[in-house]
Amino acid sequence: MSPSVDSHLDILRRYDVRWRQQCFRLVLILAAVVASLAVVGLFDPERISTGVPAIFNLLPEMFPPDFGRWPYWIKPLIDSMAMSIAGTSIAVFFSLLLCFFAARNTSPSPALYMLATAVLNVTRAVPELILGMILVAAVGFGALPGTLALGLHSVGMLGKFYAEAIELCDQEPIEAARSSGASELQVIVHSILPQVFPAMADVTFYRWEYNFRASMVVGAVGAGGIGLEIISALRIMEYQQVSALLLVVLVVVTALDSMSNALRHWMVQ
Repeated sequence: MSPSVDSHLDILRRYDVRWRQQCFRLVLILAAVVASLAVVGLFDPERISTGVPAIFNLLPEMFPPDFGRWPYWIKPLIDSMAMSIAGTSIAVFFSLLLCFFAARNTSPSPALYMLATAVLNVTRAVPELILGMILVAAVGFGALPGTLALGLHSVGMLGKFYAEAIELCDQEPIEAARSSGASELQVIVHSILPQVFPAMADVTFYRWEYNFRASMVVGAVGAGGIGLEIISALRIMEYQQVSALLLVVLVVVTALDSMSNALRHWMVQ
């Protein structure tokens, strides 16, 4: 057998081994998924047989949507929009302060890297709903606690993505800037930020969309926004108003998606 044939067979054997390893990992993941579905009760036939019909019985009570209170929804919608923009702005500010310390290739020392990573982990670990409840108890009802909850939780997510983008950037421009005598601030401004800015913009606008949807969740605990209107309608079982509110939110989220795409293209062109 010729050397070229042996080399081809060796390549095929390596790919075969890699494919077997990937299949084994996939089986492990599927086993974890099936176990999770069993734990949450998705395989409980009694609960499924009673729950699914109950959902279909509730749907007729939600139609036709009742838009009779639409003038009262304008301010909560504006509050939710303001909460998402202000919360995202807070998150971007603190994430930019932390991400260069949380990236291995720009952190001045291992201690600062561990500290910045710990801060991002803590802010990311506490859900915005829990933060909203704590902040409502601290500063009272309204849009302020909701904004702070969205902002603090988003710091952990944005900071992590920013740091990962910095770690994955091309090292050659960084080394060239350092070899020419540039300071660390100049390296960041001229060699790192131009590379990571498009990725940062993508993640930031995505987080803005997410924060608008999350503002409805924190509104459920009295943190302002359109979520408070939805919860109030649910509590008094005004399901036609609930469906109308959900349609309004759907329209706003669709508009936000188009707006964020346009802004993203405008920022990175």
